Amino acid sequence: MRTMRRPLAGALALIGALALVACADGGAGGGAAGTGAPAGTPAATAVAALDCGAGQQIAQTLTSGATWSMCWSVDPKRGLELTGIHIAPPGGAPVSVIESLAISQLEVPYDTGERLTDDITSAGFGGRSMKTLEPEACLGDRLSAAIPNFGDGSIGDSPVREVLCSELVDGGISYHASGPIAPAVARRTDWQLSTVSRVGWYEYVTQYVFGADGSIRVRLGATGDLSPVDYADPGHGSAVGPGDSAHAASHSHDAVWRVHWALGGPGGMTAEQYDADPTGQTGPKSPVLQGRTTPIDRPATAEWADRRWWRVVAPGATNADGHPISYQIDLERTDSFTFADDHGHSGAGYDVAFTNADDCQLYATKNRGGCGTGVLDFVDRGAGQPLDDVVSWVAVGFHHVPRDEEQSPMELHWQGFTLLPRDLTAQRFDVPEGREGVNGVPGPQWQEDPASSGG
Repeated sequence: MRTMRRPLAGALALIGALALVACADGGAGGGAAGTGAPAGTPAATAVAALDCGAGQQIAQTLTSGATWSMCWSVDPKRGLELTGIHIAPPGGAPVSVIESLAISQLEVPYDTGERLTDDITSAGFGGRSMKTLEPEACLGDRLSAAIPNFGDGSIGDSPVREVLCSELVDGGISYHASGPIAPAVARRTDWQLSTVSRVGWYEYVTQYVFGADGSIRVRLGATGDLSPVDYADPGHGSAVGPGDSAHAASHSHDAVWRVHWALGGPGGMTAEQYDADPTGQTGPKSPVLQGRTTPIDRPATAEWADRRWWRVVAPGATNADGHPISYQIDLERTDSFTFADDHGHSGAGYDVAFTNADDCQLYATKNRGGCGTGVLDFVDRGAGQPLDDVVSWVAVGFHHVPRDEEQSPMELHWQGFTLLPRDLTAQRFDVPEGREGVNGVPGPQWQEDPASSGG
């Protein structure tokens, strides 16, 4: 049964401003990236009151006046895990966005077919794999946690180490609107959280960037060294070093993240796919495209196509314009892939999948516990259930063909996706002076502005 919610606009007025939560176990570093607002930003609005359990609560107000708050912890397998992610618009109460966010598998198959690693379920990004941060790796706060040397810490030692980097980063130009009516320009700061884990010869940066605009950029960076034992013929690798005698084997980094949504609160959510397709017709100025939204009301997989994106929607929570709040999944650029474990499975291969939350279903492949072995199994098992407590499994591949410049160590190369607010609020968080009334069709003074006639 779906939970009915009050409109978001009313909910935002229920809670007054709260003080920012100080980061537990704050480490060395510059400034107060986890505990306060950057200079020149509006005062903090509201921080969610969270039960972080064994984790720690952190919060940050950004240049738009919006405040992010959440819990962080380190899982032995998944590494950095963020839970209870909330955002408070300027002057408003915290809005629940995500229940939990973490990587759920990283598979590295080599083009030779002779090596395959499952770096999350086999080695893990936490425990001894997670590196203590050096000052050069973090210009903000280095935050500490007890990291077990073995397993979940029930056996052996769990030294307290500085493993999470919390820093404010320049987000570039936030907006630039010229013309004779209320010209405006501003830059923005974003909040970047990162850890570093070593698995084999590679070192991976798990990174989440929380934007002043309400976006969440999910990134996995790879550095370290090319495998010294994986060399191949020219058809399966690329020449590195003198001459044409050594060819480092090409391989893929196939990652899937598990996003357990909680838009406006637990349950009561669904998913949609948007497509804009050419109609074959041409108007006076350009070809005609037809946009459409397809509901995804039961567990399913989906593949990327041009002009396609997905969103998770909370129909019972609306913004001040009466639109249901949602977050859009933007895959950006990805090399599509199929997990080796999934070959031969009906419907193998996906870029995004949607299931209902199950605490047993944690890993995209190699999952244990009798609730399914991986995402495709989760989808099949839940096919008859309506989506309600939505989990998105987002797959992003990167095919790595080595180059000379990667010896040694490799420059970081990145893969990931962005979660973009869609109708979370009726207008942007930080409406510039003079533009407060621009919501919907602009007034005559805007329509007459010659500077507004372009794209």
